[in-house]
Amino acid sequence: MKNILASNNVYISKSRILNAGRGVFARRDIKKDEIIERCPVIEVPKYDTSNLRESILVTYFFYFGKNKQRLAIALGFGSIYNHTYKPNARFKTKQKDMIIDFIALNDIKKDDEITFNYYNRSKPKDKKSPLWFEV
Repeated sequence: MKNILASNNVYISKSRILNAGRGVFARRDIKKDEIIERCPVIEVPKYDTSNLRESILVTYFFYFGKNKQRLAIALGFGSIYNHTYKPNARFKTKQKDMIIDFIALNDIKKDDEITFNYYNRSKPKDKKSPLWFEV
């Protein structure tokens, strides 16, 4: 297992996105392609997913596996990043290492909110596919 260091790049504050609650913000200027945060994940065993459809946790999951059949919760601030169709970050899952990297799509200024697009990754051409909540 690789060492995972806590990020000094981000903090949580009230989101400026309407009805979004909390959001993740840049603690300092972040350069394009820089890893913003590396988050370990907790994989939810398949036998334990049936009751989760009724839980608030369902809105915080990331999907793993070739067919997105496995669920994981990102630790750190990973499950707090908000959605936008004009994101300044993306995420990359590293299943073998059980981590999710959040990476800057462009330069991000200190105190800017960091967001990514929650679109259905199984339909990469449809980057504005409907989500499970109103945008």
